[in-house]
Amino acid sequence: MSDIDFTTLTATEFVRVLAGKDPVPGGGGASALVGAIGAALGNMVGSLTVGKKKYQDVEQDILALNQGANAIEAALLDLVAKDAEVFAPLAAAYSNPEDKETMEACLLEATLVPMDIMRQCCRAIELIQAYSQKGSRLAISDAGAGAAICCGALKAASLNVFINTKAMADKEKAASLNQETEAMLREYTALADEIFLSVKTGLGGNLNNPTSEA
Repeated sequence: MSDIDFTTLTATEFVRVLAGKDPVPGGGGASALVGAIGAALGNMVGSLTVGKKKYQDVEQDILALNQGANAIEAALLDLVAKDAEVFAPLAAAYSNPEDKETMEACLLEATLVPMDIMRQCCRAIELIQAYSQKGSRLAISDAGAGAAICCGALKAASLNVFINTKAMADKEKAASLNQETEAMLREYTALADEIFLSVKTGLGGNLNNPTSEA
């Protein structure tokens, strides 16, 4: 299954493959796809903001955010495939545990990909914060949803880091990777929660007062 471009499958097909016996796509690939969806929700806020008279003053900022979100989405979709690619050699290495050098190299590769997924999710959460502050108030719920979704992807990807670092023989390297992963979790789950609560609070105060935007 690893030679399939999972991003070209329909949503139904992807879910069915994910639910099956094949080891890929797994948690890493699913995290990357979910992160891309979260980033796209932020991007949607931007798309619904551009061209509105009420937001002319921030339009250039929004266009720049959209450009960044496009790049994040593309990177995360590429990481869906990359996660599957690095699993195959790792699976082969587990079948030949005597080759410790190969095992260590495969574990590192399988760790770096979900860390890249996490980094992209962190960038997405930063952009979504800006969308939530500058974007159309009529789409603010999508910014909150995007933050929550990217946070979930961030957490899910971290587990793919920890399962591989746990098996590493180089404990110093594993500890360093874990430290970086924990730092991303602390900073960006807190930021995502802050965005979510800010959006939730705003919606709670305006549920009965929708406004139109030209």
